[in-house]
Amino acid sequence: MIKKVSPRQIAPFLILAAVAIAALFIPAFPHYEDKAGAYSAADIAWIIVATALVFLMTPGLAFFYGGMVHRKNVISTMIKSVVAAGVVGVLWVVVGFSLAFGKSIGGFIGDPSTFLFFKDVMSGAPVIGPAAGDTAIKLTIPLGLFAMFQMMFAVITPGLVVGAVAERIRFTSYILFTVLFSLLVYAPLAHWSWSPEGFLFKWGVLDFAGGTVVHISAGCAALAGALVLKRRKVHIENKEIPPANVPYVLIGTGLLWFGWFGFNAGSALGANALSVSAFATTNTAAAAAGLSWMFFDVLRGKKPSVLGFCIGAVVGLVAITPAAGFVAIPQSIFIGAVAAIISNIAVFYKQKSRLDDTLDVFPCHGIGGMVGMLMTGLFATKTVNAAGNDGWFYGNFDFFFTQVKALVIVVAFSFTASYIIFKFINFILPMRVTEEEEELGLDATQHNEKYLQGTLLVQKNGLMKEEVEEEAITE
Repeated sequence: MIKKVSPRQIAPFLILAAVAIAALFIPAFPHYEDKAGAYSAADIAWIIVATALVFLMTPGLAFFYGGMVHRKNVISTMIKSVVAAGVVGVLWVVVGFSLAFGKSIGGFIGDPSTFLFFKDVMSGAPVIGPAAGDTAIKLTIPLGLFAMFQMMFAVITPGLVVGAVAERIRFTSYILFTVLFSLLVYAPLAHWSWSPEGFLFKWGVLDFAGGTVVHISAGCAALAGALVLKRRKVHIENKEIPPANVPYVLIGTGLLWFGWFGFNAGSALGANALSVSAFATTNTAAAAAGLSWMFFDVLRGKKPSVLGFCIGAVVGLVAITPAAGFVAIPQSIFIGAVAAIISNIAVFYKQKSRLDDTLDVFPCHGIGGMVGMLMTGLFATKTVNAAGNDGWFYGNFDFFFTQVKALVIVVAFSFTASYIIFKFINFILPMRVTEEEEELGLDATQHNEKYLQGTLLVQKNGLMKEEVEEEAITE
């Protein structure tokens, strides 16, 4: 029996079908012939690996978030992170890469026709920006590989927002949010910061691997989403929801930490000394931040927890992201430790407020990214990266002030644009599930699937026995 579906349910398939058919008419061109010997085999091999590592962060994020929500929302939370790989994976090829790195329109956005459907990407010269321009970035890897590496950043960014709106957002609404956020928020920020023609790039703003483009944008979008979607019933009633699966969080943290080496060290765009430095600062900041968060909790009278270390380590990874290729390794300890304490305090005060950011995305990713941008302004040094700048710590206050200006602009734009996107979607397509659906859980009501909990020790006839616990599903 075929169920009757509404036009809203048909629309996503029709759009994808139209894109697939349009792709048939895009001509194929031969790959770029590297007659000048610009390519480096070592750099190509490393960036292919780095690209795969960054992709691994998306399922890592799914485990990280999925382990922290209520057991009746595990699957729905995890799929929202992973499905971004599908949505953005297609969107980036069609128009996303053009908007981010295409021919600039006033330094604010790329011309969407530049690389439409990856036109001229595989056949293009390894250059970002005008080939004849002084500011153009010369690559030692194919332009197509650079485009795929950048795509993985675009994939994980909307996935980060999931943690703030978990347990109450409709799946279809999240899909539409991913599309609009990627086109209207992520792509412009990537163009501003990483395209040689972007206005922040021309200002000299430094963001090595996505402090502004990824984490501040996602953190501010998370704040906007939490405000638009309003509070969950359990949050209003002040009920404490135990994490569904702490080992999932631990697995997710490990995958994120592992993948982050590609995220940051890969942003050197080559197998070189700078990638090694970024690799080392990334690991050091994460280690310091995990310990800092855990020990700070102990200082406040709590017991050291798995969640505390995991969340702290991720905050350290967030904070070092913009600075990874610009600061020295010793300073990365300070960056990780301080960022964890600041985010820990932010989470504490958020929990006392009416803001229902389910998994503390804004305090961790948003504020963590802001701290990282400011720390870059403090501790960046040309000793590490001659293409960078010296920070305030090394006598250059002007550069620190540039970072502050960029921070204010990115926060204002990311929050405002994301808030409008959420409001628009909520106007045309209700974002919030019903109270009954929220009570039953999104796994059942949005996906008709269930999460098997495993075993619990229960007392029967005076004996402790193992019993499988699973969430009841209402068909």
